[in-house]
Amino acid sequence: MGERTIRVKCIVCPLGCEITVTLRDNEILSIEGHSCSRGEKYAREEVLEPKRVLMTVVKVKGGDLPVVSVKSEKPIPKQLIFEAIRELSKVEVDAPVRIGDVIIENLLGLNVRVIATRNVEKVSES
Repeated sequence: MGERTIRVKCIVCPLGCEITVTLRDNEILSIEGHSCSRGEKYAREEVLEPKRVLMTVVKVKGGDLPVVSVKSEKPIPKQLIFEAIRELSKVEVDAPVRIGDVIIENLLGLNVRVIATRNVEKVSES
């Protein structure tokens, strides 16, 4: 496969280091341009196993809003984002919903909880 270079912008701290990662056959040869060990760790993970916190919405039944915003408690593998969104599109919760409520306990078997990030009140039936 040969050598290749990947450039990443570190998002761990406000410095925003431009980091260069050199690989050969998916093995890291060097990581340059980081100002701290956290930047090196971020670049390593971003190149080999990128992860993201998932933020989306889930349907709410009987609420003053039709959906509630949710997020994964921890980052999940980037390649599973669309599968996770498809899974969450099937979920519907009953109002009321409170910030911090666990909507899903174990997303895609990853041992990652999905939690509500806003309140949705129950609509009173008059």
